[in-house]
Amino acid sequence: MLLRSTAAANMAGPLPSPSAALSHHAAAPTTIPDFPPRTTTSTLRALSDLRRGGGARFSGVGSSCQRAMQSLAPKCASVTDISVDQSMENVKLPKGDTWSIHKFGGTCVGTSERINNVADIIVGDESERKLVVVSAMSKVTDMMYDLIQKAQSRDDSYVAALDAVFEKHRLTATDLLDGDELLSFLSRLHNDISNLKAMLRAIYIAGHATESFTDFVVGHGELWSAQMLSFVIRKKGFDCRWMDTRDVLIVNPTNSNQVDPDYLESEKRLDLWFSQNEVKIIIATGFIASTPENIPTTLKRDGSDFSAAIMGALTMARQVTIWTDVNGVYSADPRKVIEAVVLKTLSYQEAWEMSYFGANVLHPRTIIPVMRYGIPIIIRNIFNLSAPGTMICQPSCDENGYDQHVETPVKGFATIDNLALVNVEGTGMAGVPGTASAIFSAVKDVGANVIMISQASSEHSVCFAVPEKEVKAVAEALQSRFREALDAGRLSQVAVIPNCSILAAVGQKMASTPGVSATLFNALAKANINVRAIAQGCSEYNVTVVVKREDCIRALRAVHSRFYFSRTTIAMGIIGPGLIGGTLLEQLRDQTAVLKEEFNIDLRVMGITSSKTMLLSELGMDLSKWKDQLAEQGEDADLQAFVQHVHGNHFIPNTVIVDCTADSYIATHYYEWLRKGIHVITPNKKANSGPLEQYLKLRALQRQSYSHYFYEATVGAGLPIISTLRGLLETGDKILNIEGIFSGTLSYIFNNFKSDRDFSEVVAEAKQAGYTEPDPRDDLSGTDVARKVIILARESGLKLELSDIPVESLVPEPLRASTSPEEYMQQLPEFDEDWAKKRQEAEDSGEVLRYVGVVDVVNQRGRVELRNYKKDHPFAQLSGSDNIISFTTSRYKEQPLIVRGPGAGAQVTAGGIFSDILRLASYLGAPS
Repeated sequence: MLLRSTAAANMAGPLPSPSAALSHHAAAPTTIPDFPPRTTTSTLRALSDLRRGGGARFSGVGSSCQRAMQSLAPKCASVTDISVDQSMENVKLPKGDTWSIHKFGGTCVGTSERINNVADIIVGDESERKLVVVSAMSKVTDMMYDLIQKAQSRDDSYVAALDAVFEKHRLTATDLLDGDELLSFLSRLHNDISNLKAMLRAIYIAGHATESFTDFVVGHGELWSAQMLSFVIRKKGFDCRWMDTRDVLIVNPTNSNQVDPDYLESEKRLDLWFSQNEVKIIIATGFIASTPENIPTTLKRDGSDFSAAIMGALTMARQVTIWTDVNGVYSADPRKVIEAVVLKTLSYQEAWEMSYFGANVLHPRTIIPVMRYGIPIIIRNIFNLSAPGTMICQPSCDENGYDQHVETPVKGFATIDNLALVNVEGTGMAGVPGTASAIFSAVKDVGANVIMISQASSEHSVCFAVPEKEVKAVAEALQSRFREALDAGRLSQVAVIPNCSILAAVGQKMASTPGVSATLFNALAKANINVRAIAQGCSEYNVTVVVKREDCIRALRAVHSRFYFSRTTIAMGIIGPGLIGGTLLEQLRDQTAVLKEEFNIDLRVMGITSSKTMLLSELGMDLSKWKDQLAEQGEDADLQAFVQHVHGNHFIPNTVIVDCTADSYIATHYYEWLRKGIHVITPNKKANSGPLEQYLKLRALQRQSYSHYFYEATVGAGLPIISTLRGLLETGDKILNIEGIFSGTLSYIFNNFKSDRDFSEVVAEAKQAGYTEPDPRDDLSGTDVARKVIILARESGLKLELSDIPVESLVPEPLRASTSPEEYMQQLPEFDEDWAKKRQEAEDSGEVLRYVGVVDVVNQRGRVELRNYKKDHPFAQLSGSDNIISFTTSRYKEQPLIVRGPGAGAQVTAGGIFSDILRLASYLGAPS
């Protein structure tokens, strides 16, 4: 008698006695009854294999094991294997676009509610014919492997674990089904559990399970989920059958981790199955198959995806949809790159490359069956049906062969961690045939997997990456294989570089787009990432680099940001949210959206700190609320923790600290920050006017690194003083003299100190208007101007200390010791007569008083003093708080170059800082 396939047998003939099944259903849920087993073909194959593969092992285990095996054998004596040739009918499976393939993973069918959702999706698909591949319920496959492990370890708890498997499916079926469908499923579930109980007992006694026997046991989860789903769809009024793919899919095992489908034999068996089950909705088990000898096996890792792809090829379907719990394939791992985007399309080659390098896409072998026929694979999220997902297909090309729909040459990035580099190096390798063969033969002998290979064109060295857990064996094998060459000096070393990670950039259009590698490596350099090895195939589908493991996430985010978002995404930390810092934050609030939209510059404030409180953000602050958040959510200020947060987020490759204070302690950290790859922007004059040795050290580091240090606002607030001076010097001009009114406060005072006004009155007015410091003596002492002079002197190449600059103080000697600003202001009118006399002397000569700073480059000196200027001199034409600076150079000797404009006030100073931030963005690659 010929045994029909499992699915055909299921749907033909009478159901088991409802009363018998119901009595078992009502029994205690954790007790598995001795239900008379109805053994399937696959069960027979597994038993046959167990006998053949484990006969010698079982021969000495005693009569208990023999009885466990023999309890199933009599029921199978009259059953033979399926014979395709003898059973083929005229009905053949129709092929083509009428078929739509769906695959649902374990999370998709993890509960009764989710199984119902899957059924709704299937019946809602308007395709004429549908073949649905399902995995086991979530965690069930792991539970089945655990059963095997417990049984062969002779752990009695395998019985309770099997009860838990039974109970999980019984409860799910009870939620989903009722009536005859429930009784029918429970009948089959009891049958399978009884068989498994006997088989696990045999394994328990033998203390061993063959690979094929293990495959048979773990495949039951798919059998049960497929049956339940098919019953649910039938309950909704649609004709549906479930398929045990072990009766259809035939594969040839090649090693322990891979199988090759036998498409010809599988096609014959599928036609046979369809001739007996001519339906338009088929629910097929994923993951499981059979060998040509009809021994149960699995499709190994990601086997259900592979099942769906094979079915797509066998039916030549319109498309294969893989349902999962993510919105599609991301441009990078969203757990590492928060702003990774879902890709609309991927080519087969791109998906293949990304999956090889660890991206959560598909296993490379899943792509092979559908790629042969150009069948698209769509990755969709079952929990977000509105998301269109990612389509993996052959890209549409123009007449030149270029993909018409690629927006960026790099589609995605992937990483592999926990690797080590092995470097084999020596002059004796050059031009010697067979060296590489000997190296990788030794690696093969220890069973190590080579992830990447890189060789210098000089043939002086070969390096390759292997999993870190295998590197010790690899190194020892190479040392042994090349001992003679090492001793003779032909090879200099076999070196191991641990703690490495691989970063791969993947994109089919990389081959036709100049500069992709340059952009990649530039992004890594800007993020201060050192590359240890590089590999690229001639197809240019991917560029692979090896970096330190601790740099991997930052490297991934740096390159992703460069290709997918603004080329200049910058994490900012603002120190000093006072008048200047607060104004800067307001300007950033008003302009960041425009900069991102129109100029592709993405500025994100990740932290704000005052001397007492700091506010940190993971993604970037809402600058319309920062004041309230700092007051309500701020934590105790910690400068080290603040900088670590802003720079260590790894989410944004570029970091800048903006110091809006006048604090010398903050300025001492600039060198350390620059050395770590953190850019620094500041109006704080303390660093550049401090000790000469520290200044020279800071500038030397700036020139040697990719870290930028901008300080335009230290001299002229928002005026381009530093940049103008640098432009002159960099173009070869020679600076002779710099002279200017550098203080907006003192400019205001002397512009308004006219014949009808007292000096003390004007100072009080300036203080009231906010032009002066809280203590006006800080402005009138001339120290601030002296710092600006020393900064310009050092920029011009003079090696001067602040103490080398003579300063004429405008604070009368008797008032320098005043105990408070208020006392000073009360006593200042006593000196109005002296100031009136100075003003009158100037007016009598047709001149005005101006407080200036001078850099005499020719004589290598500087000074700060009160000077008289003719009324037609540019310095006499100022108004308000304007600054003016005159550059006398070799080119501008007869007519000095003059820069003039507002030199004081929060708005212009913050604007000068903002200008430096945009200058940094330009240096980092923002469009001009």
